[in-house]
Amino acid sequence: MNTRQKIAALRAQMRGQRIDAYYVPSTDPHQSEYVPAIWQRRAWLSGFTGSAGDVLVTRNRAGLWTDSRYFLQAEQQLAGSGIALFKLGTPGTPGLWEWAASQLRPGQTLGVDPQLLSLNEADSLEKALGARGIKVRTIAANLVDAIWKDRPGPGQEPIRVHGRAFAGESVAQKLTRVRAATRERGARTHVLAALDAIAWLFNIRGRDVEYNPVVIAYAIVAEREALLFVDPRKVGASVLAAFGKDVKIFAYEELGRKLAELARRRVPVLLDPATTNLWVAERLGRAPIVKAESPVTALKSVKNRAQIRGEVDCHVRDGVALVKFLKWLEPAVRRGGQTELSAADQLEEFRREGRYYQGPSFETISAYGPHGAIVHYAADKKSNARLRPRGIYLIDSGGGYLDGTTDITRTVALGKPTPRQKDAFTRVLQGHIDVAATPFPAGTSGQRLEMFARRPLWLVGLNYGHGTGHGVGHYLSVHEGPMGLTPKDLRNVPLRPGNLLSIEPGYYRAGGFGIRTENLAFVTEADGVGGGDVPWYRWVVISLCPIDRRLIDRRMLTVEQREWLDGYHVRVYRTLAPHLDAAHRAWLRAATRPL
Repeated sequence: MNTRQKIAALRAQMRGQRIDAYYVPSTDPHQSEYVPAIWQRRAWLSGFTGSAGDVLVTRNRAGLWTDSRYFLQAEQQLAGSGIALFKLGTPGTPGLWEWAASQLRPGQTLGVDPQLLSLNEADSLEKALGARGIKVRTIAANLVDAIWKDRPGPGQEPIRVHGRAFAGESVAQKLTRVRAATRERGARTHVLAALDAIAWLFNIRGRDVEYNPVVIAYAIVAEREALLFVDPRKVGASVLAAFGKDVKIFAYEELGRKLAELARRRVPVLLDPATTNLWVAERLGRAPIVKAESPVTALKSVKNRAQIRGEVDCHVRDGVALVKFLKWLEPAVRRGGQTELSAADQLEEFRREGRYYQGPSFETISAYGPHGAIVHYAADKKSNARLRPRGIYLIDSGGGYLDGTTDITRTVALGKPTPRQKDAFTRVLQGHIDVAATPFPAGTSGQRLEMFARRPLWLVGLNYGHGTGHGVGHYLSVHEGPMGLTPKDLRNVPLRPGNLLSIEPGYYRAGGFGIRTENLAFVTEADGVGGGDVPWYRWVVISLCPIDRRLIDRRMLTVEQREWLDGYHVRVYRTLAPHLDAAHRAWLRAATRPL
């Protein structure tokens, strides 16, 4: 079926259920950003493959809502589908529930799958539609599944133990901390749904989600027991031995029964409203529910010594792979025959040479020329552009290693850059440096620091539509909260030592080119800064890869910015050179010479 036929088939299901609209979000029962193939309903239905985007289908209209990262991609993939694109954050664009309220009359019904609706979203939905007399009905059987005949099955890869040598802490120690934090929040039991939180807490990793080493599971942490709900066929002897008496295994489908037991006992239960779905809350019945952010979110965002050491080490190996790739790139492009996909494959080959490498941490963005302006562009056989010795090329990539996660973007000149390209590149670099070089007092949120990255662009009326940085998991999800460098951090989450974030300002000229410079950096204590009233923190950049000097207008940089860049390049060379042969060392020395 094409998209129009799929929408028609869904409407037939809606008529059978006597509903007037149906909500198809991009998420899964665990509110995941990256969704297992079995639950990629929105992508299958709409044809839009970006990681963020929700669909609403009424009896005669359909719309998809996504953010600025995906505007160009969505326009291309939705063309001819009959699904209207709603660009979130642009003036005059209604939100999804606002549009739903305008399309439905009092007394009409919107259908939702309760497993795909977080508690936060359920509250928003009720406020938006309930006041207008529009009914919301939960439908247990997902309507898209009824028409998706070749739907893939769940992953069957065995669960792997993520040993203490990498994790730095035992499961028992983590459970003790989570139980204490649960009691502090007024609850006695914590139900967890977020896959990365469960993987962190139980020191397990898997391959159920592409690019994210997590396992499809739920968990219940009570005062005297910890229960893991997972496909038991994936649990081997090594996992059982690692858990010992600390963790009991139940089938994934048994969660409902255990929730019903908690409901009968009226046990106060902690639920994270951002990551727990409505189905879970419904099965807890009259049990007292405490809605609060899971303590795991903050705990796993602060890396311990073993994790910090692992991240630093894996970034050295990742930097070696990047140097090999950049040295290979330009001669290969001049010889001809290279494309966006072949270049991404070559970088993957170099990364595979590194110890502990497990695979990409996300789908590589290998974008040449105008494709670079599509923030989360993903090359495929149809779009795959040939690389030529002119223009600029953007590659945003990362690796998952047993001892850490990497995420780095470099923009490379494949020919002589234009003055406009150099100006934009230099302004993006200035913003990157100004964030990385700025110390800040305890209590500072990423939202306050983020403006440093935008100022050089704002001075000439330029901007970018995405956040400046996100948290990164330790051999987990490449996007991790609760902190970030974003203009929309309404909670103002303070940055803390041990947090690992990206710093990635950019600029995108639609139809022309894209520029982004990204490194990962730890928050650490800043000795000798401040008057002593409050602690001060600073950034320690751990990504190691030269920044293309040919794209820099040296005259635009301040003395301090030049000193920062030269110092960074000295560290890149000194750290990576011992791991390279003579030819690569010579290339790296030239690429990191002082401005």
